[in-house]
Amino acid sequence: MTTAKYDYSTDEKRILFRLVETFQHLLEGQKLKGKIEKTLFGHYELEFPISHFLPNESENYTRVKDAFRALNEKKFEYEDEKCWEIIRIIEMPHLEYREKVKFTLNAKIVDCFLNYTKGYRKFELETVFSFRSVYSMRFYELLSGQKKPLTYTIENLKKMFVAEDKYPRNPDFVKRIIEPTKKELDKKSPYSFEYKINKKGPQFYSITFFPIAIPKNRNENLETHELQKQVNLSWNLDKIERDYFAKFGFTERQLKNNMQLILQAKKELDLVYELSLLIGAIRTKNNPQGYVIGVLKGKLKDKGIEILKK
Repeated sequence: MTTAKYDYSTDEKRILFRLVETFQHLLEGQKLKGKIEKTLFGHYELEFPISHFLPNESENYTRVKDAFRALNEKKFEYEDEKCWEIIRIIEMPHLEYREKVKFTLNAKIVDCFLNYTKGYRKFELETVFSFRSVYSMRFYELLSGQKKPLTYTIENLKKMFVAEDKYPRNPDFVKRIIEPTKKELDKKSPYSFEYKINKKGPQFYSITFFPIAIPKNRNENLETHELQKQVNLSWNLDKIERDYFAKFGFTERQLKNNMQLILQAKKELDLVYELSLLIGAIRTKNNPQGYVIGVLKGKLKDKGIEILKK
């Protein structure tokens, strides 16, 4: 989703970012601004107020209609060992002017968004909505939360941004896309970059991007949420998971001390299922909390997953 070759407008990207936000809220159990219902056929029907997709109330609603039309025309090619199919990003958009928009998402698109939003990076949607350039949005996706340098050939970047015909000369691509993007990110984004041009002979060949954090641009509300997550278990564990750990006798301090391991197990394992298997076993254990943590570590090691250290 971040490095694929595609040519979206800023309005199309804003719709997709709103979907990222929606599925973040869904995973965290927060109240949604619209509604999502799963159909008998396994697809998902979504409904939102049109204002949800507009940068401000004075925007022309025709822009939303045009963006949904364009997304409806775009598609992914999906293939696994069992099948091949073409999947439209958004299906059957229906606009009720100045009120709401309805549309359908294929289950595989929903899975994609859910997997995408489980990552460690947290999109600051209001920041993204303020970007005027779609290239700033693309680089925000690539760089948010990154710590290591990223290197792309200029030709690959052109393909990602569908800019081969716009800027055939590599120096023009740097001047017209890279430099203005960096300027906008420096001004508005908590993540930006420094960059280095790598040459092959006299020719511009690739660019190495060095991610940098700009704390003054960080969303204050998100900062508060991140701090809350460090002290509030409900941000990290849903009610079923918290109930299981309570049955095992975990105190809040014990959960917080082991939270990194628990979150790693939640990401890599079916945590609720694994905990359900331990209900009977802990009755004979002198230290049930230590036993549960040991089992989760063992399950991760069995899958060849390196256990993260604090």
